[in-house]
Amino acid sequence: MKVLYTANVTSTGGRDGHAKSDDGLLNVKLAPPKELGGGGGATNPEQLFAAGYTACFIGAMKFVGGRDKIAVPADVSVTANVSIGPRADEGFALAVKLNVSLPGLDKAVAEDLVARAHKVCPYSHATKGNIAVETVIV
Repeated sequence: MKVLYTANVTSTGGRDGHAKSDDGLLNVKLAPPKELGGGGGATNPEQLFAAGYTACFIGAMKFVGGRDKIAVPADVSVTANVSIGPRADEGFALAVKLNVSLPGLDKAVAEDLVARAHKVCPYSHATKGNIAVETVIV
């Protein structure tokens, strides 16, 4: 792989800690949500994953749209529901539901665009075969 960019983030304290990028642009307190027995009040790894995946997926749709001459609406949005729960064997697993809004785009064209975006999105590549990812056109 020819590396185009590398993000460097250091976390301390785990889920109840802090994460900071080497350039200082990301600098967040972390806390487990109340649903996982924490106090809440700060972001958590699932929210950060959801933010990264949704932004990347929109970028993938714009890339595919530009390449394949599909007009991606300016007000495109993606909401990710990132769930965490125990695995049957050991540890924990994630599941993702991507709710994709492509206002004004024909449903069949939207579904095709989303399918094509999954083929180029790095997050989709990383999750393929590892976690359940569902997409819904809203």
